[in-house]
Amino acid sequence: MVFSAVARSVRLRPKTTACKRTDRMTPEETAATAETLDPAPALKILEDMHPVTASDLIPLLQKLQDAYGYLPREIVLDVCKRTRLPASRVFGVATFYEQFHLTPRGRHLIRCCRGTACHVRGGQAVIRALERELGVTEGGTTADRRFTFETVACLGTCFLAPVIMVDDDYHGKVSPGKVKKILDRYK
Repeated sequence: MVFSAVARSVRLRPKTTACKRTDRMTPEETAATAETLDPAPALKILEDMHPVTASDLIPLLQKLQDAYGYLPREIVLDVCKRTRLPASRVFGVATFYEQFHLTPRGRHLIRCCRGTACHVRGGQAVIRALERELGVTEGGTTADRRFTFETVACLGTCFLAPVIMVDDDYHGKVSPGKVKKILDRYK
């Protein structure tokens, strides 16, 4: 595949659940979002990367996501037209890699470890407490777009189990009772 060398160089992680799609927007969401999006950042990215070829696809998507916080459908379709990259290829890459998101994300990203050490030390109870406190399940974003909640296989800090990350901050030895206090720090 054309993108395999690029994917290895940036250490991308393929999505683990190809059939599970929680990041598709309804037509109403797409229409509402398209009205408020400024195409200028995308046009600047295209100008800076000119000429854009298929081998530039992952860096292009990364820059678009950095500019908008996610990959807005209308912006991506406009980029496809301007670059003559097939939309099927662009959306195929965007939906394959875990790092790309097709819906708006929260200001803060919460990652909760579900690895073995966290699991045996009460990680499932922490996940349930986060879901209750946030009012969303794994993969969801709060209505106010303050938080996006994900679980991950391992955060690599087993000695802190159970552990969660909020943005780049690690919180270790978390119990369900500590969840609200942790989240309150990110208002």
